[in-house]
Amino acid sequence: QVQLVESGGGLVQPGGSLRLSCAASGTTFSTMKWYRQTPGKQPELVAGISSGGITNYADSVKGRFTISRDNAKKTVSLQMNNLKPEDTAVYYCYAERYDRLREYWGQGTQVTVSS
Repeated sequence: QVQLVESGGGLVQPGGSLRLSCAASGTTFSTMKWYRQTPGKQPELVAGISSGGITNYADSVKGRFTISRDNAKKTVSLQMNNLKPEDTAVYYCYAERYDRLREYWGQGTQVTVSS
């Protein structure tokens, strides 16, 4: 059974940092991504990373967020620095199966940036 389990969310003050982690199991994965969603809005792509380590970021997080992965451990992480109130959202881990025929989502972790 494929599972994606996120951890690391929480409450942080503006300018602070958080690190999200996603532990994947059950198969091997190609692209892995982080999305975020606020109430009433569609999920927004935050960052993605290929199995070879090629990354891409939303313009709103470039220079502040860093995505990384460990293929051996099947984990993907999102280091978030200089957090802003507008980064407040539920963050979801996403992964494509190695053959790109299936996609999987984690259960989400809340990130709240507030003073």
